[in-house]
Amino acid sequence: MAGPFLTWFFLLCSDGRPSSALEGQELAWRYALGDLAAVSGVTAKTLRFYEQAGLLPAPPRTAGGYRDYPPQTVQRLAFIRDAQGAGLSLAEIRHVLALRDAGASPCAHVTALVEAHLQDIDRRLAELRATRAVLRGLAERAAATDPADCTDAEVCRILTGAGSAVGERPH
Repeated sequence: MAGPFLTWFFLLCSDGRPSSALEGQELAWRYALGDLAAVSGVTAKTLRFYEQAGLLPAPPRTAGGYRDYPPQTVQRLAFIRDAQGAGLSLAEIRHVLALRDAGASPCAHVTALVEAHLQDIDRRLAELRATRAVLRGLAERAAATDPADCTDAEVCRILTGAGSAVGERPH
């Protein structure tokens, strides 16, 4: 693996101390594609997709043409993972990152996104509660229905007229 470990290895003197040219300086880790994938827990294919989708800026390339990701990419990937975990779409995440990349604080935008997602979840929960009520009514009807009473024209008496007899189904 030619990533950060080897970079660190070659910057040390033979006795294990930093070379005098680097004494007291921060080392700028760089990551090859596979190294970044291993460190961040995402696949190389996902990294290339994120780059294509505009979530990761195109990294500089080595002389050999390999991607050479800067260290802050690890934090950016952690942010993407956290934002996905919060239910944000890749388009929403891309917009948040674009705001930050432009030097603006995305917090007001993120607050609006969180509120919109909460409203969507509340709406979906209400739909699920309505569907549950319909299904409970159908379960009661099923318990009271003798399958022998069903006619060919009804297909299934349990479901026939389910929207009107039990309650209106959500759309």
